[in-house]
Amino acid sequence: MNSRFIILPAAAALAVLAGAANVGCKTAATDPFPASNAVAGWEKSGDTRTFAANDLWKYIDGGADEYIQAGVVSTSTSDYAFKGQLEAVVDVHTMGNADGARKILETGETREAKNIQLGDECIEYAQSVIFRKGPYLVRIVAYESTPDGPQALLALAHGVESRL
Repeated sequence: MNSRFIILPAAAALAVLAGAANVGCKTAATDPFPASNAVAGWEKSGDTRTFAANDLWKYIDGGADEYIQAGVVSTSTSDYAFKGQLEAVVDVHTMGNADGARKILETGETREAKNIQLGDECIEYAQSVIFRKGPYLVRIVAYESTPDGPQALLALAHGVESRL
């Protein structure tokens, strides 16, 4: 009978320790990049590339310091094509906190910016959509201008935003 009193508390202690061990574990980050045709008309072309903060200069040559000073943790990028007529790149910058994302968004804002509802804050230009959501700063830039480009870029931005 005494062994039951020893075994039960030990089992309970193991259960508590197992639960405590999982407290610090994070779930795997979701992929913010929509798959081909997840957003109507958009095809993801190529693999997603990811750059740690100390390697960001390999992707943003000459502009990485601004992101590093704002607390970038990593940057991921993927290319997309819309109906074979419009090519765009989607950059997702994971910042240390929302303030870093806000700082970069506000630094790049010009008079041509149009504020729109998306994420926590969003600005739209003729060939780009830039928004922040929590610690993420997303920049979507088209390589050319087309009549339906702004609406297409906005649709892709909504697709990315829904995955963050």
